[in-house]
Amino acid sequence: MVIWISAAFAGAESIRKLLEHGHTTDVGAGIAGAAIGILGNQAVARYKLIIGRRIGSATLIADARHFWLDALSSAGALAGLVVVAAGQPWGDPVAGLAVTAFICHVGWEVSTDVVRRLADGVDPGVITAAEAAAGSVPGVVHAHARARWTGRTLRVEVEGWVDPDLAARAADALGRKVADAVVGQVPEAGSFTGPAARHPADDTQGISGRPGRSPGPRAARRTR
Repeated sequence: MVIWISAAFAGAESIRKLLEHGHTTDVGAGIAGAAIGILGNQAVARYKLIIGRRIGSATLIADARHFWLDALSSAGALAGLVVVAAGQPWGDPVAGLAVTAFICHVGWEVSTDVVRRLADGVDPGVITAAEAAAGSVPGVVHAHARARWTGRTLRVEVEGWVDPDLAARAADALGRKVADAVVGQVPEAGSFTGPAARHPADDTQGISGRPGRSPGPRAARRTR
């Protein structure tokens, strides 16, 4: 919401200055302030982005992008003020319109990401990576993955099938290998579950070694 408000304010102010042929004063102080704004906002944005990715917080990541946009706005203001200092009064409002367009672009990306997270949506690449990782483990005939967000935790569930003659202890060890492979390929996953199932095409059974039953706790679930 703050991003869209910033875009509306910047766009309206830029249009007003263009139409009214407004003049920009204190150009030197403005250039110094814009330079400080670039450095300060970039530092805060970087810090929040690192922490947001570490804890899986979409809100903190979106806030980091907001500070990054503030840094970009300062860069646009700096460019416009330099043009004004060169004797072109239109430089400031034109730079403001360019920054407004970019803010709208990033605002759309942030908004769609937040809405998708609220709807428990998951990047399709996560599903593909989980299935590929599980299927790459020797002994796994087929794997199917599902994932959803629960708060800040990405929960991944993989259903795998193995040879029906595989002993339960061997299936349990295989399940642990699958868990390690999936978590290695999907590091953002905070929880992993590997239930058992019978292969629809034949009598191949789930990674527990027993159709219809979950593998042992160590093989079935990993939570971070």
